[in-house]
Amino acid sequence: MEKRSLAYEGKAKKLYETDDESVFLVEYLDQATALNGAKKDAVKGKGQMNNQITSQIFEKLTVKGIQSHFIEKISKNEQLVKRVEMIPLEIVVRNVAAGSFSKRLDITEGTDLPFPITEFYYKEDRLDDPFINDDHVAFLQVATKEEVQKIKELALQVNHLLQELFLSIDIRLIDFKIEVGRTEDGTILLADEISPDTCRLWDVNTNDHLDKDVYRRDLGDLIPVYEEVLQRLEEKGA
Repeated sequence: MEKRSLAYEGKAKKLYETDDESVFLVEYLDQATALNGAKKDAVKGKGQMNNQITSQIFEKLTVKGIQSHFIEKISKNEQLVKRVEMIPLEIVVRNVAAGSFSKRLDITEGTDLPFPITEFYYKEDRLDDPFINDDHVAFLQVATKEEVQKIKELALQVNHLLQELFLSIDIRLIDFKIEVGRTEDGTILLADEISPDTCRLWDVNTNDHLDKDVYRRDLGDLIPVYEEVLQRLEEKGA
């Protein structure tokens, strides 16, 4: 697959055109960001950690019947993905109170929720990715009501499978963010990435953070934490 011109550059990834119009090459960057980009640092080795973790997780979800844009990992920090029309939503599923949810509703962090709570955020840096509801999605014409229902169902399916996967390696899935894309025929696919950048992960036994909160909250070095998650996933797959 031939790498061609840069199509898009985000906070943690670059997307390149390839010699196949239906395929993008994704390069994961050695960059950590938080607070919608207000905090940003170069972190050597982070790109390859997230690429490898995401690739493993997407492969495992594919086996379980979850359709995604992921095709294959082609190097330590690169992967190939299907070209889809990204829907400008961040879909968050919460199993345990943490982060902005705890602050917004004054609920002690670490409180188990009685059922998974799904939230939408409008993906727009200029507006700081505001929290929105289904009616806002319809008003913005981001997705149809039918698509919103499909997105919610997909998010909860992914939540169930990720909970099982992480629990099998002694990690609690506190919450996570996904993004989705739309194919030419209107199929909704899981897209973007699933990694410690997009999930809150706590060790089952110690409650130690195994995610980007280590960086957000200045709790320690990021790379050893991401390496721990990757190592557990690799051992699980062995």
